Amino acid sequence: MKNNKLILSYCKNFAKINNTDFLEGDTLSIQLVKIYKDYIFKIDINNEDEIENAIELDKIMARYIDDYQFRKTLKQELLRVKVKSSCKDIIKTIVENIIEIFKRVEFEQTRRIYISKWI
Repeated sequence: MKNNKLILSYCKNFAKINNTDFLEGDTLSIQLVKIYKDYIFKIDINNEDEIENAIELDKIMARYIDDYQFRKTLKQELLRVKVKSSCKDIIKTIVENIIEIFKRVEFEQTRRIYISKWI
């Protein structure tokens, strides 16, 4: 129980993510929230990398809920992700892919510069 409180202190957006209602047929979003909860409550609080991944996943899921365009992009990219059957920890692999997709999307979005024609 004490570990859960410590984990939730790292994951500032847990309540927003957990209490979000998705559309009726949006099973991918419901599964992402389930993966989020399974991952953060399974991490080793003594492992700094896992804590950083949990904080990053928390940030990503908050953006997923708030930003429609990012949600659409993440869904499209996740459908392309392949997980090998020999994988020992499927949830960790999916989370690593989510973080990788987020970093790639962030890089692409920060590189796009729009110049208005009226300037």
